[in-house]
Amino acid sequence: MDNNQSHNGFEAAMPEELVSALGTPDESWLLYMRQLRADFARLMMEYNAGINEVMTKIGILQEEFVHLHRYNPIEHVSSRVKKPDSLIKKVVSKGIGLSTESIRASITDIAGVRVTCSFIADTYRVLDALTKQDDVKVLEIKDYIEDPKPSGYKSLHAIIEVPVFLSTGPVPVVVEVQIRTIAMDFWASLEHKIFYKYDREVPDRLIADLRDAAKVAEQLDLRMQELHREIHGDPSSVPEDLHIDLDENIVKQLWEATRQGDTAKEEQGDTLKGDTANEEQEDTPKGDTVAREDGAEQ
Repeated sequence: MDNNQSHNGFEAAMPEELVSALGTPDESWLLYMRQLRADFARLMMEYNAGINEVMTKIGILQEEFVHLHRYNPIEHVSSRVKKPDSLIKKVVSKGIGLSTESIRASITDIAGVRVTCSFIADTYRVLDALTKQDDVKVLEIKDYIEDPKPSGYKSLHAIIEVPVFLSTGPVPVVVEVQIRTIAMDFWASLEHKIFYKYDREVPDRLIADLRDAAKVAEQLDLRMQELHREIHGDPSSVPEDLHIDLDENIVKQLWEATRQGDTAKEEQGDTLKGDTANEEQEDTPKGDTVAREDGAEQ
C-alpha cells in the first residue's frame, strides 16, 4: 500500500469522537498527529506485508499439491487488509489506545486471508499444512465446523503470527486465516448480504431460514465428500505421484546423463581394481615370489 494512500485514508477516516478526544488543535497536537499518521502508515504497510507472507505460503502449498500429488484441496484464495476508516472506527468504539502497540495487541483481524476448499476434510488438511510450518506461530484456532455459531455459520478460524522481514529487522504480524468449503463460503456470503441489508436487525423469519439453509449446506458438503471418496478414494491416503510435465528433450538428457554416470562409475571401479592389484604386487616380498616360482617348477 502506498504511504500517501495510507495518509489520506487516515485523515479522511478521522471520526468526530477521535478529534474531540484529542482536543483543540495546537502545535503539539499537530506534531502528535503527524507522528500518529506516520505510525499508522507503517502499521498498514506491515499488515500488507503479513498478507503477502501468508499468501506466498499458501501459493507454495498449491504448487506442491498440483505438481507432487494427485489432488489439490485449495479451490480459491483471497485476502484483505482492513480499510483505515474501518480500523480507526473500531479502535475508537472499543476504547483502544491509539498507539500501534495497543492496536496490535487488541485487534487480530486487521489482516485476513480466506481459503476456500472443495470438501470438509480439505479444510483441516490445509490448516495442518499451514500451521505446522516452523515460522508460523499459532495464537488461536476456532473450529466453527465442529461447533457452528448459533446462526449456522461454519468455518475454521486460525489466528497466526508470521515474521515480516524489514530493513530494520523482523516484525511479527498477526493474520487471521479463514478456511471453509465452497458451500460454507456461499452461505456466509449470503448471510453477510442479508445482515448488511437490514443493518444487522434481521427479521426472525430470515434468521430461521438461514439456519435451515446452513443445515442444507452441511448435507451437501457431506454428500459431495462421500461421492468424491467413492470415485477417487480418500485424498489423504493417496501416495505421492509426480505430475510434473517435462519436455521430451529434458527427459532424454536426464536419461543420457544417468547412463553416462553409470559408465563413469564402472570405469572408476575398474581403475580402482587395477590400482589395488598393482599395490598388492608391489607389497609382496621378493623371497616369497622366488619360492613360489621354484615350487611351481618342481
